[in-house]
Amino acid sequence: MKPNILWICTDQQRYDTIGALGYTHVSTPNIDHLVESGTAFTHAYCQSPICTPSRASFLTGMYASAVHVNGNGLEYFPDSPRLVTKLFADAGYDCGLIGKLHLASASQGIEPRTNDGYRYWQYSHAPRDDWPVGHDYADWVRTNGSVLADLVPDPDGVSPGLHQTTWCAEKTIDFICQQREQPWLASVNIYDPHPPFNAPREYRDMFDPAQMPGALFRDSDLIEQEQLAYADFQSQVRRPEELDINNRYYSLEKDSPYGQGDVRLLQAAYVAMIKQVDDQLGRILDALEGSGQRDNTIVIFTSDHGEMLGDHGLIQKGCRFYEGLVRVPLIFSWPGHIEAGLRSDALVELSDKAPTLLQLVDEEVPDYMTGKSLLPILIGDASPNYHRDFVRCEYYDALQASDGTFATMYRDQQYKLVVYHGRSYGELYDLEEDPDEFDNQWETPAFTAKRAELMKSSFDASTLAMDRGPRRIGPI
Repeated sequence: MKPNILWICTDQQRYDTIGALGYTHVSTPNIDHLVESGTAFTHAYCQSPICTPSRASFLTGMYASAVHVNGNGLEYFPDSPRLVTKLFADAGYDCGLIGKLHLASASQGIEPRTNDGYRYWQYSHAPRDDWPVGHDYADWVRTNGSVLADLVPDPDGVSPGLHQTTWCAEKTIDFICQQREQPWLASVNIYDPHPPFNAPREYRDMFDPAQMPGALFRDSDLIEQEQLAYADFQSQVRRPEELDINNRYYSLEKDSPYGQGDVRLLQAAYVAMIKQVDDQLGRILDALEGSGQRDNTIVIFTSDHGEMLGDHGLIQKGCRFYEGLVRVPLIFSWPGHIEAGLRSDALVELSDKAPTLLQLVDEEVPDYMTGKSLLPILIGDASPNYHRDFVRCEYYDALQASDGTFATMYRDQQYKLVVYHGRSYGELYDLEEDPDEFDNQWETPAFTAKRAELMKSSFDASTLAMDRGPRRIGPI
């Protein structure tokens, strides 16, 4: 029988938050186990720095602009192209959705579904009680004797036993342990470490804010963000010690001895959420092992985009393309089939996941997919040092404002170029000399020729990624 697929996608998790990959501020033994038993891509980039277009991209193997899904809060997701989960369902897989999907707006109830291929459907866009029935997580909380709307405002956070991350694990275990004759695909979309940064107190108490690393920040960042003030962003620009992280949205303690604006408090809450995710991942992997299915299951761990976390004076997400926001975890594990303990520094896009999964199970990759399969690296047939010449990321008027932003990122092995289309100012970083992206060379005379070269390459890449419409079938 073909292998099962356990596809775990957290929400808003940066690339630099995994113990086995060098992060020392949180213990992640279960994610670490996947790293040690599989292949980790250390330079994986999302195709949009916000949720819906990023998910549209990795679920179709195309850029969000080619799918015509460029922002959050959309009325619907188009019927074409088909999601990779629908392709798996058509190939005989039993597909299940647990948690978030976010291909269309969930502001007034369950988001309208496209032909997604999911037979098992346990939906929770966010840990909110937005409508009376049909929010599967909120209904589950009610069956356990509580009301989610009463729990969320608690400064101690929702208890681990009633937390959405725990609910995701419960429903995933239910799905993978069901009796069936065919292979399965579980798409598990945990909401954390997305705002509000309100992990249960039991987890927050594990982390001392004073021990957190602090943000990547220089005073010059405020000048840089002032230059970029026209670009849509969801948070205010502040020095890290002045960030307003103790308002109603973040639910953090106002009496912290580290200061109401200390970004280290935010970082501690953020890694507390990751710790809880790791614990629940451990439960899922134990159930998979206990059911005897681990050796025939491909496990993927990833996220849809990152989080600024105070870097350069910013929190949350929006139209920026710093590494902390656009670079995410990507791990594949399948004992005996995928290279174990391999770390690949190759440039990778999340759009590469869909064709990779199809090839791993010997299914045909549709010709409309622009993602490039990672299979040769995963099975040891190609060097882990190279996959792509460049990666791209897009942000197209996602807030749908009259003066909304249109921007693209082009990143090759050494340089990152960000073009804010219709504007005269952009960003250019030499990542070999300036990996933390402090020195914008956009207006530096010595980089004029390099900027022009990269703009030409970025324009070519954008044009070649466009949706060219119906298939050509004749000469005229």
